[in-house]
Amino acid sequence: MNANKKGNWPAWLGGFLLFEAVVYLGLQWLLSGMGTSNQYQPENTIVANWVKAITFILLYILCLLIVILLISTFVPSKHRPQLMRWVYLALCGMIVMLFFLF
Repeated sequence: MNANKKGNWPAWLGGFLLFEAVVYLGLQWLLSGMGTSNQYQPENTIVANWVKAITFILLYILCLLIVILLISTFVPSKHRPQLMRWVYLALCGMIVMLFFLF
């Protein structure tokens, strides 16, 4: 994706949505055995779901950092502030994905 063109944001949006979907589905599959699916059991504790949430957050941030490092090598330095907008949007999206994870 060439960051030099002003009207190239649909390509960036498509790449962003693809990244979000792949990471979410991958982490959902990876963490499927953690936590409890029935939140309304009388003996349910928050510990198992807390571990799942923290693991999701750490792995998501790790994936995000890897993608940032890969993309920033191809994007000129004058366009890096535009890249950071997508990073902030991804961090906001992580919070939304946490709700869908359980």
